[in-house]
Amino acid sequence: MHVKIGILGGSGFYQIDGLTEIETIEIETPFGKPSDKFVKGKLDGNLVVFLPRHAVGHPLLPVDINVRANIYAMKSLGVEWLISVSAVGSLKQDIEPRHFVVPDQLYDHTKSRKSTFFGEGIAAHISLAHPFCAGLSSLLHDATTEVGATVHNGGTYICMEGPAFSTQAESNVYRQLGFDIIGMTAAPEAKLAREAEICYAVLACSTDYDCWHPDHDNVTTEMILNNLRSNVEISKQIVKRLVSKIPEGKRNCACASALQYAIATAPDKIPIAKRHELKLLLDKYLP
Repeated sequence: MHVKIGILGGSGFYQIDGLTEIETIEIETPFGKPSDKFVKGKLDGNLVVFLPRHAVGHPLLPVDINVRANIYAMKSLGVEWLISVSAVGSLKQDIEPRHFVVPDQLYDHTKSRKSTFFGEGIAAHISLAHPFCAGLSSLLHDATTEVGATVHNGGTYICMEGPAFSTQAESNVYRQLGFDIIGMTAAPEAKLAREAEICYAVLACSTDYDCWHPDHDNVTTEMILNNLRSNVEISKQIVKRLVSKIPEGKRNCACASALQYAIATAPDKIPIAKRHELKLLLDKYLP
């Protein structure tokens, strides 16, 4: 049975409580192994699949996450709606630690990550003007409001390489450029999810003021994890509420047909091996 709803757990979010009919799934993809085993089950009667992005126990740095394998595996399971729960730093005074943000824009400041399924004989150029699914983001904002959490609707997420946190100079530049939150995982997830025609939205959990704030000039992992732990339970409530809101039936957003006009390479010029590797993505468009 295909699972239409996927959940990516970030730092501190390694499992979903309340799942029933649980099945653990190990998947191998053309791009290697995903971060961990997938956990499929029912959440209040809704079928979902969960993957801890950093693996259980958090052994993976952001740069070491095999994002292509994670997204491809989600696609192979039938996922159409993907919710990412992520820890972020705040670059704005009003986004306080332990607040939530549902961003609507993304700035990719990473340096060495594989951000496309394409290449090696096939060129494709998706539209990423609006990197997060507006419909899913709206439902996510509503779910966060309904559980009583403080949530900021919209904002720009700058994704840095890490694993070190920002220097004060970098943090001040990001603020001058108008960014709202900073994290290490939304890129290339958003790009790959769009290539896979999966609706993708981020529930960003503010854990700190990065290092720009005069009263919070030293960001530590301990500080972040303490604030994140306080948000984990409410994040789980938000996800549970959101899952019940996701509509059944055919999607009508642009995410669902992102590749329709994106493939530039003539079908007869695509290498057979690459076409086979991307069969999951290409079959609906190529003869």
